[in-house]
Amino acid sequence: MTILEKIIARKKPLLAQQKKAVSIDRLKQSSYFNRPAISLKKALSQPGSSGVIAEFKRRSPSKPAINLTADLISVTAGYQKAGAAALSILTDTHFFGGRNTDILQVRKNIKIPILRKDFIFDPYQIYEAKSIGADAILLIAEILSATQIADFAALAKDLNLEVLMETHDEDNLEKITKYVDIIGVNNRNLDTFEVSLENSIRISEAIPDNKLKISESGIRSPQDINKLRAYGYQGFLIGEMFMKTSQPELTCQQFIQNI
Repeated sequence: MTILEKIIARKKPLLAQQKKAVSIDRLKQSSYFNRPAISLKKALSQPGSSGVIAEFKRRSPSKPAINLTADLISVTAGYQKAGAAALSILTDTHFFGGRNTDILQVRKNIKIPILRKDFIFDPYQIYEAKSIGADAILLIAEILSATQIADFAALAKDLNLEVLMETHDEDNLEKITKYVDIIGVNNRNLDTFEVSLENSIRISEAIPDNKLKISESGIRSPQDINKLRAYGYQGFLIGEMFMKTSQPELTCQQFIQNI
């Protein structure tokens, strides 16, 4: 069983319980449900954007303790002040130490887009993302069929959410639909956990020109960003490199200053 399969197997019964506890109608009563989303695509592509999507992540399957003591409020506010174009917030609890309330807690103080990073396999999770104040959702091509991506992306559009479709290889690019706004290339092989920026470089030309491209994982220096920009990437998702330090927001600030 791959790590993605393990994550989904863990989440399915928990989601079933959540759906019984909180209906979609109740999610729609959230004060955030009808708020206009902030465009992630625009934030990444506008002139002068750092392109950095700064991630708040306490742990991961490969690193059980990246930073378990970081203060959510101060770090995310610091990311914004540092010039991050957007935030990525993990909401999976068991594997990443996140929770839906993380986005709820920071939403009122954050004026840049928030990507809800989780493992979506059910339409309910898209309604959930909207209800907690997310601006964009992640759809992982490896765990979804082309039909699911088409249906989920269309639902997201109906809810005024942008869609980032993530892939690790070229084969999944055939799942792109008109409702997918951004293509994210994960440089981490989730079977081996090996990371290489060459994955983004290799796939770059296969991504349709009308889709904004972001590179995820393994970005460790401003030079990496300059290298990736040469291949058409406008977004750069960085989590562990910031979060493994005692002051992630300061590390982010210094990084962006040197781009």
